[in-house]
Amino acid sequence: MSSREQILANIKKNQPPVTPLPEITQLTTSGLREEKVSKFTSVLQAIGGQVVPADSWDAIAAYVSTQFPSPARTINLVQELAGHLPLAVLEKDPHQLESVTLALLKGHFAVAENGAVWITEARLGDRALPFICEHLALVVHADAIVSTLHDAYERIANEAPYEFGTFIAGPSKTADIEQSLVLGAHGAKTLTLFLLSGN
Repeated sequence: MSSREQILANIKKNQPPVTPLPEITQLTTSGLREEKVSKFTSVLQAIGGQVVPADSWDAIAAYVSTQFPSPARTINLVQELAGHLPLAVLEKDPHQLESVTLALLKGHFAVAENGAVWITEARLGDRALPFICEHLALVVHADAIVSTLHDAYERIANEAPYEFGTFIAGPSKTADIEQSLVLGAHGAKTLTLFLLSGN
């Protein structure tokens, strides 16, 4: 028997016993809308994001025009804001996105426990966009916040098929160097989350 075969035989002989997976009796949780909004807001702010309550699409457009005036290059992919900000038609080459100041995207829903927003390629325009822009703004309806990731995966399982989807939580950040937190190290410097309460 070769040394390789001997090593593999010893590994096989010394494996731990098989343990059954625990049963999770309740994956979904309930909660009042106000509780979920409050939890989501506090978590997202704690990880460097900014939550801006908005009661209308007009309020979102007004905020964007004030905070990101011309000549900022804004890419808007939110259909409901097309009356204020023209919908962008993206180039096939993601390198053309390197000069984007602000990307406006609409998330499918948000998760209260970790401040994350779920978004698929149908609303991204380009997979690189939320990670290459200087500032990222997401719109989520206040009614579209789930309590936990268990709830999120339950919801994702019941949605239409998609090729690519991602959770985005807060701006880009790292604390690898000298354990000093740096925002925008390898992605968006800021994340503004418009929490829409109107239609």
